Amino acid sequence: MSRIAFIGLGNMGLPMAQNLLKAGHQVEGVDLNPASLEKLVTAGGTHVEFAKVAAARADVVITMLPAGKHVRDVYLGSGGIIENANPGTLLIDCSTIDVETAREVAAAAEARGLFMVDAPVSGGTGGAAGGTLTFMVGGSTQAFERAQSILDKMGKTIVHAGGAGNGQAAKICNNMILGISMIAVSEAFVLAEKLGLDHQKLFDISSRSSGQCWSMTTYCPVPGPVPTSPANRDYAPGFTAAMMLKDLRLAQDAAKSSGATTELGADAERIYSAYAASGEAEKDFSGIFRFIRA
Repeated sequence: MSRIAFIGLGNMGLPMAQNLLKAGHQVEGVDLNPASLEKLVTAGGTHVEFAKVAAARADVVITMLPAGKHVRDVYLGSGGIIENANPGTLLIDCSTIDVETAREVAAAAEARGLFMVDAPVSGGTGGAAGGTLTFMVGGSTQAFERAQSILDKMGKTIVHAGGAGNGQAAKICNNMILGISMIAVSEAFVLAEKLGLDHQKLFDISSRSSGQCWSMTTYCPVPGPVPTSPANRDYAPGFTAAMMLKDLRLAQDAAKSSGATTELGADAERIYSAYAASGEAEKDFSGIFRFIRA
């Protein structure tokens, strides 16, 4: 079993680290939140104060951080992971960040004799806890093959998307589709209400016909039709509106830098920006239904 340094024990990182412990790995955590570190220790892990210390004695380093600037600091900063990890160490960044940063960090890692993949996730906190996440992985074939046995302990679907940064590219494209489709489904339910069509009736029809999509059948934005959806818990988050807005902004930055036209993606960013600014940033992104309805 591997000795794993896990940096970033937030809502996603902590349950991922706990699943690695359940699989028999040694996990040493680094986080600014004492409560998260305590939970890791209770689950059988250990903790240290600095990422560089954990990296220096790890076989594998996993990071789950908020944004590209944090990834740059932790990996490339003075006293960072790349400077302190031993040659041959496997680095797995599960953060959702911009493609440019992912490729820059991977190149720096390779230059130091390290193996690195970018492996952002889909599946939310429920998937993290249940070990059913989807990992979209960018990196060399050799790095991917080394990472797969670790990712298997935290997820159900692991897809090699290509070279460095392609995991991030897949994630932001996927979530742009998700953001757009959730708005479309929400608008359809609002229109149905105004036309006198019951929510359940629209669901029964669209979930079995050409309007079917994940935002309808698995994560329905109205209470009732899908009992496990956040709509039935006052939109308590599995994936917050703020997180969706972050991903939509990453998609728009990527579109601009690559010269792609994404008009619906731009509209989705604008709508989610207004939704988050209305005070709902920490509600589930499917709560966009209430915003549209209002």
